[in-house]
Amino acid sequence: MLIAADYQYPFLPQMMPLWHIIVFMVGTCIGSFLNVCIWRIPRGESIVSPPSRCPKCGHELPWYENIPLFSWLALRGKCSSCSTAITSRYFFVELLTGMLFFILWFKIVFDRQPLTLALVYLPVTALIITTIFIDIKHFIIPNLTTFPLMIVGMVLAVAFPQNWKVFGFFPEVTDYASHFYALGFSIASMAIGYGTMALLAIFGKMIFKRDALGWGDVKYIAAIGACIGLKACFFSLLFGSLFGALFGVIMVMRKKANGKTALPFGPFLAVGTYVWMFYGERLTYLYAKIMETMPQF
Repeated sequence: MLIAADYQYPFLPQMMPLWHIIVFMVGTCIGSFLNVCIWRIPRGESIVSPPSRCPKCGHELPWYENIPLFSWLALRGKCSSCSTAITSRYFFVELLTGMLFFILWFKIVFDRQPLTLALVYLPVTALIITTIFIDIKHFIIPNLTTFPLMIVGMVLAVAFPQNWKVFGFFPEVTDYASHFYALGFSIASMAIGYGTMALLAIFGKMIFKRDALGWGDVKYIAAIGACIGLKACFFSLLFGSLFGALFGVIMVMRKKANGKTALPFGPFLAVGTYVWMFYGERLTYLYAKIMETMPQF
């Protein structure tokens, strides 16, 4: 099925532009928090305290210097105390998070899908962003980003089982039973995703005599399974493998890498996950149509 259903939303159509703006603004605020995670988690620092501060002079940022997008522009990318340059990554992550939140929200509304999908898609998007930026720099996908999302996925499956109808996993059951079925699908998808990736990691190491997959990649796929299902796991893995290999070939051809150069796999998995959230139902629909036209032997 191309789209889940024609849901009626509990607000006037005239309010939709306002909701688009709100989702974008919420995304930029989440992006500001993700900047903290991207900087502190790999360094083993708390993401709660101390408050945001300049890494050079220790100047604590007051609230008006912590407004997403605007503060960085107003400060011209410099600390107000010591004038040390503030990397443009902070502005970019805030903007990127806002845009990715908006795109998925617009997709949900355009396809008339349940708005509760946003409660799943947006935390997954946050994981995608932290995975890309942390894995590129540090070659890790921290447990502190994947384990909480596994729990979030299972909790949201129980709370909003209608989401799993969109993911394509649902029998006709009573409303009461649907909560247990959704939890079961979430746990099964997480377990199968983890098991598949774990086997690939083990056999990859046996074949190549070095780590072919990191265990952070394994737990990333498990978290995706818990949140948005097994199809998303396998698509993320397929997309990540194909485009990761293509990127590696291009790097070798440009003499920026060789056959032994380690490349982070997480960013490719993460981009594949986002492509699936945005276009997964359509890809499934197109695949079914193609299979219908194939000759039967």
